[in-house]
Amino acid sequence: MNILIDIGHPAHVHYFKNLYNILSEKHHVFVTCKSVPIITKLLSHYQIPYVVLGDKGSTILHKLKQQVVLTSKMRSILSERGIGLAIGASALIVHAAKFTRTRTILFDDDDQIVQPFTARFVTPFADVVVSPDALKHEGISKAIYYPGYHELAYLHPKRFTPNPEVLMNYGLTKQDKYFILRFNAFKAHHDIKEGGMSSEQKNQLIELLKQYGKVFVTTEAKLDPQFDKYKMPILPHEMHDFMYYSQMLVSDSQTMSTEASVMAVPAFRCNTFAGRLAVLEEEEKKYGLTFSYLPRQFDWMLESINTLLADPNYKEEWLVRSDRMLQDKIDVTSFWAWLIENSPHSLNEVSKPDFRFDRFR
Repeated sequence: MNILIDIGHPAHVHYFKNLYNILSEKHHVFVTCKSVPIITKLLSHYQIPYVVLGDKGSTILHKLKQQVVLTSKMRSILSERGIGLAIGASALIVHAAKFTRTRTILFDDDDQIVQPFTARFVTPFADVVVSPDALKHEGISKAIYYPGYHELAYLHPKRFTPNPEVLMNYGLTKQDKYFILRFNAFKAHHDIKEGGMSSEQKNQLIELLKQYGKVFVTTEAKLDPQFDKYKMPILPHEMHDFMYYSQMLVSDSQTMSTEASVMAVPAFRCNTFAGRLAVLEEEEKKYGLTFSYLPRQFDWMLESINTLLADPNYKEEWLVRSDRMLQDKIDVTSFWAWLIENSPHSLNEVSKPDFRFDRFR
């Protein structure tokens, strides 16, 4: 089978890198991506051949214009290479495939209500939608809900072993205490009217955490000059090793909060999406792995961080909580590979009420 994987965001490289290796053993797998340096660096690092479609655009209007151009390019690739199945987490494959015979699987872990564009113009046109079962309440008819998170496709214990040697590259050891702060750019279409911490709040946060260890800052946007000295020097492919050994993640980012949670790293998130995302709500309310606050609740977050850091055994407690979560979840990459390699029969099988996911644990 000829399969295409489209990469629209750096996180997608991680989502699909293990799946790519499995599928490539028996199928012809092509990878496309947008012209984003961190995406191409990650793909090159993992030795995954790719075709760059073009720039994704900087403003919302530019993104919409580019979407038309990129969709046309994608349609040509699907037709010329005889792609039978296209998978990804963006609108591109879904729209382009409608002009071809290519079937599509859309991987989506966001609530429809927080992404109205996707809900109206993308989801209805995908052949299949694959989502964590934390979103099962949405009841999308073409959706397959699985017991896991997209991030477990690369951070499940069967797929990820932390490398402590990464710390040596940055003058650190496993005994050093350090914190990671992640600041989002809020430039995606679903980020309109959304936001995170102010510069003043970020400064307060840094001043607090400095009392307990080193502070490293990573950001999608241009870093405020006052935070330059905290800029994280880490290479993109080493981020998860670096995060694994950290004391805590504090951010206004959704993806990294889940990444931290599944690695038993306490995650505090402060943005206007707080309380509105089912996956993170499950990680918080059911497993106690992450905590979310609105920007106006920033002081509450600082109090919670202080309280947690006063507990000398909090890291051990997070391991217990993470283990409980993992007992409920599956090896996501194993499930995705089975679903794709055995489609369309697998699509019918997984839709049956008595289907059991135990084989993927």
